[in-house]
Amino acid sequence: MSNKTVTKHKGWVEDRAQDSLVEPPQFKVLLHNDDYTTMDFVVMILQTVFNKDMVTATEIMLNVHKAGVGVAGVYTRDVAETKVAVVHELSRKNEHPLKCTMEEV
Repeated sequence: MSNKTVTKHKGWVEDRAQDSLVEPPQFKVLLHNDDYTTMDFVVMILQTVFNKDMVTATEIMLNVHKAGVGVAGVYTRDVAETKVAVVHELSRKNEHPLKCTMEEV
């Protein structure tokens, strides 16, 4: 919430917002490895949904493949939820079991 003070000065009303801005909570969007989703599909997801270039998408995909999970990006709650839903929708349409989750940073 903002605290506002209104000051009258020579007939003018001045509205000073004394906002203390608080950063919204951030969430990591995670991709999880499985034995069926192709590496090419994961790279495509990273490029189209998360706007990663080919090199970065490939690095993240290899991290997912080797470590079992990888961070696709860090976003506010609404953006993270939307990206998770889009990944699940694309995965389902392309018959891949790719799992995508989010967790607070």
